[in-house]
Amino acid sequence: MATVSHSTGEGAAPWQTHEVFNQVPPLEGIDVFSSNRPLVEATEREGAGWVTERASALGRFVGGAPQREWGRQANENKPVLHTFDRYGHRIDEVEFHPAWHELMTMGVEHELHSLPWTSTEPYPHTARAALYMTAMQAEAGFACPITMTFAVVPALRTQPELAAEWEPLVTATHYDPRLVPAAEKGSAISGMAMTEKQGGSDVRANTTFARPLNGGGAGAEYEIVGHKWFCSAPMSDVFLVLAQTDDGLSCFLLPRILPDGTRNAFHIQRLKDKLGNHSNASSEVEFHGAWARMVGEPGRGVPTIIEMVGHTRLDCVIGSAAGMRSGVVGATHHTAHRSAFGKLLSDQPLMRNVLADLCVESEATTALAMRLARAYDEAREDADAGEDTSDAQLFKRLATAVGKYWTCKRAPNHAFESLECLGGAGYVEESGMPRLYREAPLASIWEGSGNVMSLDVLRALTRTPRSLEVFLAEVELAAGGDARLDRRVSELKDQFSDPETLESRARRVVEGMALCLQGSLLVRHGDPAVADAFCASRLGGDGGLEYGTLPAGVDFEAIVSRSRPEL
Repeated sequence: MATVSHSTGEGAAPWQTHEVFNQVPPLEGIDVFSSNRPLVEATEREGAGWVTERASALGRFVGGAPQREWGRQANENKPVLHTFDRYGHRIDEVEFHPAWHELMTMGVEHELHSLPWTSTEPYPHTARAALYMTAMQAEAGFACPITMTFAVVPALRTQPELAAEWEPLVTATHYDPRLVPAAEKGSAISGMAMTEKQGGSDVRANTTFARPLNGGGAGAEYEIVGHKWFCSAPMSDVFLVLAQTDDGLSCFLLPRILPDGTRNAFHIQRLKDKLGNHSNASSEVEFHGAWARMVGEPGRGVPTIIEMVGHTRLDCVIGSAAGMRSGVVGATHHTAHRSAFGKLLSDQPLMRNVLADLCVESEATTALAMRLARAYDEAREDADAGEDTSDAQLFKRLATAVGKYWTCKRAPNHAFESLECLGGAGYVEESGMPRLYREAPLASIWEGSGNVMSLDVLRALTRTPRSLEVFLAEVELAAGGDARLDRRVSELKDQFSDPETLESRARRVVEGMALCLQGSLLVRHGDPAVADAFCASRLGGDGGLEYGTLPAGVDFEAIVSRSRPEL
C-alpha cells in the first residue's frame, strides 16, 4: 500500500506558491517630530524653538514601540468594566490593557498635561502643542484624559483653595493608575462630566441636582444626585461636574475617592460602544449622593467650566492636525514604495495630485493649530498683566471656535482619502488606517459639534464686536501677498452685511473665516508651493470638492517632498 509523506523533503507538496514582492517596508524608527517639517518650522516661528530638541527626543521615542505596538494593542484590547468584585461588592472599576498605561505614562512624563502651568520658558502653550501633536502619532485615545487634566487647571484657579489642593496633583509628572486617594499617589488625572441624556449640548437642561451640606456657596461641600450620559475616562481621580442648585447650574469638583479613603458614590452604569476611540473608556455614570465641592460662584457653572472647555477645544484643533499628519505619513510612505502599471504610485500624475492636496490640508491645519497655541500664550500674558479684553484674548476666543469648526470638519475626509491611497491594504486593520478613520469624527463632536461651534462664533461676535476687527487684522497681515486671498477676505467682510440671515449662513461664514486665516498664515510663513496651491484651490476656486483636484500647474513634488518621511 502506497504512503503519502507530509514531511518536508523529496516528494513533499510545496507550500510556497509565489514570491512576495512590491511590498512597502515598515515605517519604523522615525523621529516623528523632526520628520514633520511643517511642525518644526511652526514651532520655531511661533516662539517655542527651545522645545525642539526635547520634541525630537519624544519623536524618536514615539516612532518606536508607542507607534508600532502600544496604540494597536490598546485599541484591540478595549477597556472592560467591572461593576462588582467576586464577592459582590460594588467597585465600579475599568480595566485597561497595559499598553494604555504605557501611553498614559508617556503623556504625563513628557508633561503633555502640565507644561503651560509649570514651565518658565517662553510660549509654553506653543511648546506643548508641538509635543502633543508629536505624541498623538502613536494613538489618539489617551489624549482625552491628558487633555482634560491639562484643561482643568484654569477652572480650578477660579477657586483658589481648591487650586492650592489639586493643582500640584494634576500637574505632577508621574502617572499612577491605582484607585486610591490622590494625595497618597501624589498625582491625579482629571475628567469631566457635563452632558445628560435629555439635553446633550444643552447643558442648561440638566436635571442632576446638588444639595449643600454646610451652608453652600463657592468652595462649599455638596451632595450630588443624578446622572451623566457621557463621562470620559471614568477612572480619573477627580472630575468637573455640572449640577443644578437653587441658584442655577453650577460647577463642582467631584473626586472618585473621598478624603477618608472610601469610594465616592460614583457608579458606572456601562461603557459606551463607540465608533472609534476604542482605547479610551467613555461611560454613563450615576451619582447617588456623591460628595463634591463647588468651583466658582453659585449659578455660574457654565462660565466656570468654559475655562476648561476652551483649552479642550484647542486640543481638538491640535489633535486634528496630528491625525492629518498621520494620514499624510501613511499615504506618502506607501505610495513612494508601491508600484502599479509600471511605475511607483507616487510618480503617477493623478496620485501626485491627491498626495499634494492631502499635504496642503495637513500643513494648513498645522499652521493654524500652532498659531492658535501661541494666542493662548499671548492671552495669558495679557491676563497676568491685568488686561481682560486684549486683542490676543479676543483673537484666542474667536479663532478657537473658528479653528475647531473647520479643522475638525476636514479631518474625516482627509483620513478617508489617506486610507484610499493604500487601496485595499488601507481597508485592513493591520495598516492602522481604519483606526485613524474611525477616530477622525470624534474631535468635531466632542466639546461642541459643527452647529454649536458656528453659533459660538456668532455669540462671540455679538458679545464683543471688536473680535471681528481683531480677527481680520490678523488675516490682513498678509494683505497684498496673494490676490486670491485679498479677494476672499473682501468677500468675507461682505458676509456680515446681512445680520438677519447670518445664523442660517453661519457654517459658510465660519468656513470663510477659517480659510482666510489659514491662507494668511501660509502666504506669510508657508512654503511658496504650498501657499500657492492652497490659495488656488481653497480661495481662488481652482479646485474641486474632493481631495486630488488641485490645478495642473501646482508643484506637486515640492509639496509632497516636504511631508514624506524618509526611512
